[in-house]
Amino acid sequence: MNALREQHQSQQFRLLAQDLAGLLTVEVLADHLSQLADIVLQVALEASWAQVASRHCAEPRFAVIGYGKLGGKELGYASDLDIIFLYDDADERALVNYARLAQRYNNWLTLRTSAGTLFDTDLQLRPSGSSGLLVSSVASFAEYQEHSAWSWEHQALTRARYCAGDRNVGDSFERIKKEILERERESTVLAREVLAMREKLHAAHPNKSGLFDLKHDRGGMIDIEFTVQFLVLAHAHRHGEMTQNLGNIALLGIAAKLGLIPEDLAEGCRNAYRKFRRLQHALRLNGAQYARVPTDQVAAKAEAVRQLWKTVFSAYP
Repeated sequence: MNALREQHQSQQFRLLAQDLAGLLTVEVLADHLSQLADIVLQVALEASWAQVASRHCAEPRFAVIGYGKLGGKELGYASDLDIIFLYDDADERALVNYARLAQRYNNWLTLRTSAGTLFDTDLQLRPSGSSGLLVSSVASFAEYQEHSAWSWEHQALTRARYCAGDRNVGDSFERIKKEILERERESTVLAREVLAMREKLHAAHPNKSGLFDLKHDRGGMIDIEFTVQFLVLAHAHRHGEMTQNLGNIALLGIAAKLGLIPEDLAEGCRNAYRKFRRLQHALRLNGAQYARVPTDQVAAKAEAVRQLWKTVFSAYP
């Protein structure tokens, strides 16, 4: 556990040095940090399975699925990992063993040793949330997504991908994801649900500081993310390329090329997202509790995002 933590910190430090030297764009840095996380997740999974005494097979038919920043390959230096665990194994011992594996694995990732921690994890995006099982079969996950998932869970699915573990289980997840995202939806109903969830998030993160919250304030990162998620869910049935897990910056460009949003507005918001993330990285490195900056520092960027929001959602009362 210490060796893995030390290697992870060493690689992060190399990336940080290149970042501070101006050698990495926001997108390239996020790609490297996300790939590094995938590698660490795989090594930790192998080590955790070796410590499950009752394992019923040599290689677990078990996969780690990343959501959020990990899923969208937009990881930062101090990002939590939003993950769920899926398995596809008919053995009668599978559920018990994979539940043990998931518990041990999460401990491997989060336990603080003399070398520190690897990641903070959030497992609440699994079916049925914190009240559900730590692991789900591929079949039960597909059933849940098809018949029981809320729209916000399908929003989350737009930023989800296979990260580690059994490749076949990962491929099954990717097929389910594509089928769900490419389902035709009634855009007015979808918009209403996306807007309602945005209001809930805004109310849950009040900002009375007088500064601009890069993530939560109107014109911030969440407005960009929700806009992209809406565009994916509303148009993927006609434009399958919108389901590609390329990150918000790339998806804004794809949406513009498809004529879903104006190209100049898309480019302005792509630059805004880059700026917000660069500032967020710097604030995180300096130990700031919130990603907040003077409003005039990002006023033009935030206004571009608000214009995008208005352009996309103004048709829906």
